[in-house]
Amino acid sequence: MFKVGIIGGTGYTGMELMRLLAHHGEAEVVEVTSRSECGQLVSDLFPSLRQVSGLRFSHPDQGNLKGCDLVFSAAPNGIAMSHARELVDAGVRLVDLSADFRLKDIGEWEKWYGLKHQCPELVAEAVYGLPEVYREDIRTAGIVANPGCYPTAVQLGFLPLLKTGLVETGSLVADAKSGVSGAGRKAVLGTAFSELSDSFKAYAASGHRHLPEILQGLREMGGGTVELVFIPHLLPMIRGIHATLYARLTEAASATPLDEIQSLYERHYRDERFVDVLPTGSHPDTRNVRGSNVCRLALHRPPGSRTIVVLAVEDNLVKGAAGQAVQNMNLMLGLDEGCGLSGIALVP
Repeated sequence: MFKVGIIGGTGYTGMELMRLLAHHGEAEVVEVTSRSECGQLVSDLFPSLRQVSGLRFSHPDQGNLKGCDLVFSAAPNGIAMSHARELVDAGVRLVDLSADFRLKDIGEWEKWYGLKHQCPELVAEAVYGLPEVYREDIRTAGIVANPGCYPTAVQLGFLPLLKTGLVETGSLVADAKSGVSGAGRKAVLGTAFSELSDSFKAYAASGHRHLPEILQGLREMGGGTVELVFIPHLLPMIRGIHATLYARLTEAASATPLDEIQSLYERHYRDERFVDVLPTGSHPDTRNVRGSNVCRLALHRPPGSRTIVVLAVEDNLVKGAAGQAVQNMNLMLGLDEGCGLSGIALVP
């Protein structure tokens, strides 16, 4: 049984990691840290874990994270990089759910996150944790940068089109919506029930922190320059991401029928158990992925248009965070990639 630790276990992603790992079978959570809740029973903070966890939160500087085989960091940006060097030197592998190791350009990271990076030398070693693209590199990685929730949906949605060069890369659009759990567990006026309920709005329209991460991935997929308009929105619901993606076919590919593009997606994701390409013309909804590690895709093409519309849905806390982190852990530890992730969506 592999020993697993979690840095920052009091947030939604930390709790989701514990839920998914409770019946994993090959990995056991032996250490969960929290500065604010040090000494408290995990099950007192999260009663849903009463029958599966008897752990108490430990202080991150006093626990035994170095005795683990692998550690997840589910803490805010800037925390994982303060632990990374010590863990790596101790032979402990790290899956970071924050943004500390996602961007290869350190200057770009510091601009968007407003922090000085504490271990830039480790950024080059870190592998971006999108298994559908970097699976073989993830297997041998010491540090895996778990993707953000929006970047997961957007990249998986655009991937086959960019890999085949069928679309113009200078005019991509991602119109994405997220449930409020994506904003974290902290008390903020804008995410209070009376402020959020019965309302709908865009935010960070002039530039969201996930934009450089998405662009970095899309440029690797497309092999060159990519321009993307990315507008996130906040939905009055708890879980889920719905991304509507727009890509214009190149002049050379303009006569490509939709059923051919549908076949392209089905072939590309044929062996991916956590990406589900729905029949042409489908309209996936977020409730049918809630609690699961699946990203569902559907393709459309408006009549008389060269634009391909990709609809992508996922649970932002599972495939968009903790589930994908467990998927990466499984690869890193030589386990079956789907271990602990077979749960079906919670409907209704």
